[in-house]
Amino acid sequence: MTSDTIADMLTRIRNAQAARHTRVSLPYSKLKEGIAKILSEAGFVGEVKVEKNGTFQYLVIELQEQGRITALERVSKPGRRVYASSTDIPLVLGGRGLVVLSTSKGLMTGREARKQGLGGELICKVW
Repeated sequence: MTSDTIADMLTRIRNAQAARHTRVSLPYSKLKEGIAKILSEAGFVGEVKVEKNGTFQYLVIELQEQGRITALERVSKPGRRVYASSTDIPLVLGGRGLVVLSTSKGLMTGREARKQGLGGELICKVW
């Protein structure tokens, strides 16, 4: 069992892309599904589906063929949580990358959070 399921998800995506797999499957959670949908909307990954195998649910993420993700980096970890106000949300590669935040209004990108004037916990950076 892993203590940091988000880092496990990011590592699985990173490894699957490095091995040139077309899809990656991982245990389901609402938080992982939310992060995967944000990555899908931004064009870093393809379609995101939830599949059932008996009572167990899987999150299946289709990967892009040419590998749009250069790097995935976990920011806030279980041992050290990182928070940012709406004015302190970092830009990733001058706006070409994206940062995922957990705010009081749910998961969103750094750009959306700045627009709404919300801060929150920095989950990960993708570029």
